[in-house]
Amino acid sequence: MHDERNRIEERAERLHTQRIQPAIYAATVPLTVEAWQAPGEPVPFEEAAAASYEPFTMDTPWGPPWGTTWFRMAGEVPAEWAGRRVEAVIDLGFTGDWPGNQAEALVHLPDGRPLKAVNPLNQYVPVANPAEGGERVDYLVEAASNPDILADDFARPTPLGDVLTAGDKPLYTFRRAVLAVLDEEVWHLDLDLQVLRQLMVHLGEHEPRRHEILHALDRAMDALDLDDVAGSAADVRAVLAPVLAKPAHASAHTVSGVGHAHIDSAWLWPIRETKRKTSRTFSNVTSLADEYDDFIFACSQAQQYEWVRDNYPHVWARIQESVKKGQWAPVGGMWVEADGNLPGGEAIVRQLVHGKRFFIEHFGIETKGVWLPDSFGYTAAYPQLAKLAGNDWFLTQKISWNQTNKFPHHTFWWEGIDGTRIFTHFPPIDTYNARFDGVEMDRAVRNYAEKGAGTRSLAPFGWGDGGGGPTREIMERARRLADLEGSAKVVIEHPDAFFAKAREEYPDAPVWVGELYLELHRATYTSQARTKQGNRRSEHRLREAELWATTAALHAPGYTYPHEELDRLWKTVLLHQFHDILPGSSIAWVHREAEAEYARVAGEVEELTAQAVAALGAGGSRVFNTSPFDRAEVVRTADGARAYVEVPAGASAPLTDDAEPPHPVEVTGHVLDNGLVRVEVAADGTLSSVTDLRANREVLAGPGNLLRLHTDLPNCWDAWDIDKHYKNRYTDLLDADAVTVVEDDPLAGAIRVTRSFGKGSTITQTISLRAGSARIDFETDIDWHEVEKILKAGFPVDVRAAHSSAEIQFGHVQRPTHTNTTWEAARFEVPGHRWVHIGEPGYGVAVINDSTYGHDVSRTVREDGGTTTTVGLSLVRAPRIPDPEADQGRHRFTYSLLPGASIGDAVAEGYALNLPLRVADAAGAPEPVVSVSGEGVTVEAVKLADDGSGDVVVRLYESRGGRATGALRTGFPLAGAQVTDLLERPLEPADTDEQGAVSVTLRPFQVLTLRLERATEGR
Repeated sequence: MHDERNRIEERAERLHTQRIQPAIYAATVPLTVEAWQAPGEPVPFEEAAAASYEPFTMDTPWGPPWGTTWFRMAGEVPAEWAGRRVEAVIDLGFTGDWPGNQAEALVHLPDGRPLKAVNPLNQYVPVANPAEGGERVDYLVEAASNPDILADDFARPTPLGDVLTAGDKPLYTFRRAVLAVLDEEVWHLDLDLQVLRQLMVHLGEHEPRRHEILHALDRAMDALDLDDVAGSAADVRAVLAPVLAKPAHASAHTVSGVGHAHIDSAWLWPIRETKRKTSRTFSNVTSLADEYDDFIFACSQAQQYEWVRDNYPHVWARIQESVKKGQWAPVGGMWVEADGNLPGGEAIVRQLVHGKRFFIEHFGIETKGVWLPDSFGYTAAYPQLAKLAGNDWFLTQKISWNQTNKFPHHTFWWEGIDGTRIFTHFPPIDTYNARFDGVEMDRAVRNYAEKGAGTRSLAPFGWGDGGGGPTREIMERARRLADLEGSAKVVIEHPDAFFAKAREEYPDAPVWVGELYLELHRATYTSQARTKQGNRRSEHRLREAELWATTAALHAPGYTYPHEELDRLWKTVLLHQFHDILPGSSIAWVHREAEAEYARVAGEVEELTAQAVAALGAGGSRVFNTSPFDRAEVVRTADGARAYVEVPAGASAPLTDDAEPPHPVEVTGHVLDNGLVRVEVAADGTLSSVTDLRANREVLAGPGNLLRLHTDLPNCWDAWDIDKHYKNRYTDLLDADAVTVVEDDPLAGAIRVTRSFGKGSTITQTISLRAGSARIDFETDIDWHEVEKILKAGFPVDVRAAHSSAEIQFGHVQRPTHTNTTWEAARFEVPGHRWVHIGEPGYGVAVINDSTYGHDVSRTVREDGGTTTTVGLSLVRAPRIPDPEADQGRHRFTYSLLPGASIGDAVAEGYALNLPLRVADAAGAPEPVVSVSGEGVTVEAVKLADDGSGDVVVRLYESRGGRATGALRTGFPLAGAQVTDLLERPLEPADTDEQGAVSVTLRPFQVLTLRLERATEGR
């Protein structure tokens, strides 16, 4: 019997692939083709239409890496094809198994209107159905010869990732450009066979349904006339019809399918190419919507819509029409599908605000869910922020990539750090590029964790990243699987509809508390350090510009708040938070452009800030404090001198000698002492001792600021991954070229350590201690030339810390320092923002940074029984794939050690390091826009309302992890105050007291947005 089954299946496979599929196109005639190679970057249609074309023949190589070749194609439908379905079929020379990240083309009509794209698995362009005969075809085809960076599965570095290094050798060989008759009966037979054969394979050996299908296939192949496939196709389909008509079991799982095309806003191609990818895919989608009334397409990333709106108005109009018909579903409500860990809290707010507003403005639709299928883990701040933006659900799929632990749920409530919960779903089909084949349908059912409680799951279907999105073949498979015995049922529907049904049937779904940590791609916290630094600096610079622009708008007559400029700059930063740019996992071209963009943003934001400060008037030196905490610290003046200043939070103070200087810094040999801490630098440049003079205790349990160079070659995914075996091989950098005192001043002392090592790399670190502060700074300048290495800075601290606390957006998370279970052991590299804190009852230490995110925390027991907790800060890596030169060159950043730190101290000093005091020429001393009281009540953003009303918007949060009460007072007459959502829409009146202060009561890590109306004269 087993041999008989094999015989039937082998026969069905051969006839299917060798006879039926080749007969889908019944007749063909070639198109005439001419070509023009565009010089340099892509050109507009008008320029290509006016160019001079030369004859082009099939089987000719074309397309240098990152080039654009325009093809003019012409032909005429033969008269004898009248009544048939006619298509143009174009094969650019597609290669590989993945339909994205290679050659693609957009087909234009002679008047410039985009018609449809041509992709590896979507090669047809509709011509006529039915044809009359004699129709003329005249296309201008914009073909992109993008290199396949994944051609060797990331086995070796490639220069193809940058136009500057890719060369000009043609990549593709044009195979076919024809007019063809689509034999619809044969095409449908092909799809019938696909569905039944794949279903049969995944049914159990003892299931009668499997054998029923097997014998139906045998009878169907008997009905096939090998000499007349087209003529016998209907008879073959009639044999298969009974097994295709048997309905699914009443208890069958339901897969809610929604069309999708995951298009990375940059990855193995630059942003300029993504702009074209969106136009191609969206042309395909709107074309498919015309053909299938039941088709629904879910599309996220407002940025991509804006690119199409600005560059492809015809495609934009078609999208708008599809939205009106209900076939196009804007989802996600974010500017881009951002990284899930690294953007700052206010940046995630702006992602949600700009995304949701775009869809409201252009489509009249308020999206209801966060759509992030592909980011590399998700911050525990998301549930609260998503809900505050008006969302009801959250979707991702990436956690299924976990290396160690299988996530226990697919449908669940996700609880964030403040206690907010959001209904969440992970598609058990384990892909966001589903195509409804047998493997996927079987996986969706077998994998679903909520069996017996829930009955449905979501499946985003379609080819992404330039694959062209959903295809008619996928839609046809979905139709056949709508109600088929032995399979899950497929229904095409809007994601909102799926989530409503899933929540209704399973309201008491299980709860997952805390971060969604991805046990993979941990190196994305560190790779491409300059990109990450550009993001961190940009976030803080924009905060500063908004605060002082608001101050100037309130106090400087004639000053105009720069709404449009700030909006544009924010969107640039938000774009570069995309989950393959900010994580450092893109090609060299992407990161080269990102660094240039961050430099441009820095220049423009600095100019806006300077203009706002200047608007306050000239006449003396003042110090401006953007931080939400009062500051008393040492600054460097315009002439390079040191000064000790005291500046209130969010305000300014004159640069005078009035502030009483604290205990002076004493420099003795290689020892720095300011009366708070004493720092001893060893001859090898490490810290041999840090004494907390206030607590009378040694802080370190071993050499501090130990720079350790590890071999770092992960098993795969070089830029993405750091595997645990990196810890096994390392070199401690203990050979110092020089250890030199470079500053000896009562207000500051500094020792400089220089090192050279490896392949010509150098590190210069200036270890600084300032009067009045226990913070020890390590100003670091690296000229980095290592390959497949990671550099860490280690701080072994003499505390027994049961857990570490790491700052995230609007709060912090605690992670155990033990490895009792596989869940803790898998967190050997974790993300954090401005600080990491470790402590034991009564004493803590913080490690603070201005631009890095990755770190590890480990615990060891000394011979005397004491416990050492070590924080290892990840500084810089050197992966070679997909960017062979990743991280090479100059890096400048600062990190700090803060002995005797509470969580509150870590929060304050994290802001201080990232928001240095600004010394500028200004005369006035305007009241702070807002000031707050209450421990833990922290101001995150101060700005004018986006609607131009002149109202002041203030975003607060509780930063220490406890309850907080306080009051907010304004530096302007207050007419009213509202609590709003993140989109600045009123929710309820805020409580105010008789003095006009706004009362603030916050639960742990709660985010609160207040809209403050200014009183006008006479009120």
